[in-house]
Amino acid sequence: MEALIPVINKLQDVFNTVGADIIQLPQIAVVGTQSSGKSSVLESLVGRDLLPRGTGIVTRRPLILQLVHVDADDRRKAGDENDVTSWTNGRLYRGVEVEEWGKFLHTKNKIYTDFDEIRQEIENETDRVSGINKGISDEPIHLKVFSPHVVNLTLVDLPGITKVPVGDQPKDIEVQIRDLILKYISNPNCIILAVTAANTDMATSEALKVAREVDPDGRRTLAVVTKLDLMDAGTDAMDVLMGRVIPVKLGLIGVVNRSQLDINNKKTVADAIRDEYAFLQKKYPSLANRNGTKFLAKTLNRLLMHHIRDCLPELKTRINVLAAQYQSLLSSYGEPVEDKSATLLQLITKFATEYCNTIEGTAKYIETAELCGGARICYIFHETFGRTLESVDPLGGLTTIDVLTAIRNATGPRPALFVPEVSFELLVKRQVKRLEEPSLRCVELVHEEMQRIIQHCSNYSTQELLRFPKLHDAIVEVVTSLLRKRLPITNDMVHNLVAIELAYINTKHPDFADACGLMNSNIEEQRRNRMREVSAAASRDKSFKGPGAQSVSPPEHPVAAESEGAKVAGGGAQGDQEASTGNWRGMLNKSQEGLTEDKTKPQGTVPPSPQKGHAVNLLDVPVPVARKLSAREQRDCEVIERLIKSYFLIVRKNIQDSVPKAVMHFLVNYVKDSLQSELVGQLYKSALLDDLLTESEDMAQRRSEAADMLKALQKASQVIAEIRETHLW
Repeated sequence: MEALIPVINKLQDVFNTVGADIIQLPQIAVVGTQSSGKSSVLESLVGRDLLPRGTGIVTRRPLILQLVHVDADDRRKAGDENDVTSWTNGRLYRGVEVEEWGKFLHTKNKIYTDFDEIRQEIENETDRVSGINKGISDEPIHLKVFSPHVVNLTLVDLPGITKVPVGDQPKDIEVQIRDLILKYISNPNCIILAVTAANTDMATSEALKVAREVDPDGRRTLAVVTKLDLMDAGTDAMDVLMGRVIPVKLGLIGVVNRSQLDINNKKTVADAIRDEYAFLQKKYPSLANRNGTKFLAKTLNRLLMHHIRDCLPELKTRINVLAAQYQSLLSSYGEPVEDKSATLLQLITKFATEYCNTIEGTAKYIETAELCGGARICYIFHETFGRTLESVDPLGGLTTIDVLTAIRNATGPRPALFVPEVSFELLVKRQVKRLEEPSLRCVELVHEEMQRIIQHCSNYSTQELLRFPKLHDAIVEVVTSLLRKRLPITNDMVHNLVAIELAYINTKHPDFADACGLMNSNIEEQRRNRMREVSAAASRDKSFKGPGAQSVSPPEHPVAAESEGAKVAGGGAQGDQEASTGNWRGMLNKSQEGLTEDKTKPQGTVPPSPQKGHAVNLLDVPVPVARKLSAREQRDCEVIERLIKSYFLIVRKNIQDSVPKAVMHFLVNYVKDSLQSELVGQLYKSALLDDLLTESEDMAQRRSEAADMLKALQKASQVIAEIRETHLW
């Protein structure tokens, strides 16, 4: 198990090179209030003076301290195991044999044999980042100490908990230090070394309070009681050390540190440990063997080894998972470009293929959140466009008065015997013209979807394009230009489809002829029913009136004697005169009663003359819109409306079928077939190669970071793989 701590140190070195905190490695974090003796405890564990000392806040950056035990007889072997680069880094340094040395991560392979230099370097590095006037920083300093007098440990010295800002410290210094401490001790693989001075009440210990927030069960908290020799006369720490005041699962260990006077007098750590042992034997003889710096070092070593053993399986799994993720990420970034010509052609071909596959529905990345590509185009054709056409009312925007007016305008100055065909053509063309707008809107929707496919291919299908922003922009521009060029051509074709329908009203269309035949038979049946009703009414009038009474006789011209055309038109000569008379009087008489009375007067009646002194301009008299139509007018309007509806449905069916075909041929299929040749023709030029295949700085940096991280993870995986199962027990 002694091999476990160097393994974690190696892992820490590996991940420190890439500056990442993605792996939570087992370590020991030292937590305590300001001037509680945290740095003194660490120095006692190292056995040398190497940390800045003084009053006030001294530790202003986290210090990750790795203690590496080296064999005094075989330092070369220890040096190799701990990545000491050469033999001169071991026993011999500048011609002087040394047994203890230190190394900083930020100074690379520079070796420090003088621990005063190490202290000075820590101070300089702290001032460089945190400033010279009490500021703090969360950027750690990494120090590795090799010595035959230490046990293998990884410790983190954190700034002391403080309450009141001093110097250049911000007002929220307490919150900043607290957040910094929590950042380290929240790691579930971190052992918390809670340092508390013996001359303060344990119940007020800030270190234990913070530790309990992240470790409520106390499974990874070890308490250290410092300054046992500074307690008030007549008091001792027996109850505290026995765990009677505040029990801590991993235990409480008391230590005696050097005072500031001892440090000023250059008292060595070895002398301080001897004095500590003597003090414990004198004051706490029953607890002397379970307290002190040496016992603390062994306890920490044992705790860390067991903790590493427990964390190792999960750590190994985590490293393997991350390695697979970064391998996939690096693959998506692609390899550096060597053959630019081949790469450009490959990317163009891949984009064109993915674009076509998205339309065909055979793309590798299928969207699940919404319809896209060919599926959306199909939806536009059959759902959006189809439903829009079906919602168009064949007689929408056309009132009965409009139909009647069109019939009159088509007859000119002469009253018509039959319904003029010109009025039907004029009205049906007006209705068919309404199909043009939804048809053009269909083209626009398909064009928009073709534009969206470009973005879809860029985001999901061809990740390589993101490496080359200029090439991506050029491809988007070429495809957009091609779509823009095809849009007016497709619109013209759709215009023509509607114009073709307007150019010739085919009344001999089989579907239209069938509808007319069915409609004529229905109209004939209705007219017969009306004649029967009129005859029955006349018979009833004769039976109720006397011999000299006037009766209403049926029309002089029977319907059966009319020609086939007159049947369709629905009126004889008498009907024409009645309709004309009724319409003429309708312009002069506003009341409905007058209109009804006029129909019973003789047919030769002339319009009443205007009152004396008032001339009537017939053109200024408005025709009432909501007047009652005569039977003849009603029949004519019904005929025209039914014909319009029948023919409109035929044309709508044709448009609904032909517009999607035109869009597919002139826009979708054309772009599919000519996309690759268009891209190659405009982009595959030697003059554009270097410009188009220029990688974005962001992408190059991300690929470099991913490659470094993958290398670190692979190395970490190898380090863990070297541990034999026997090392764990």
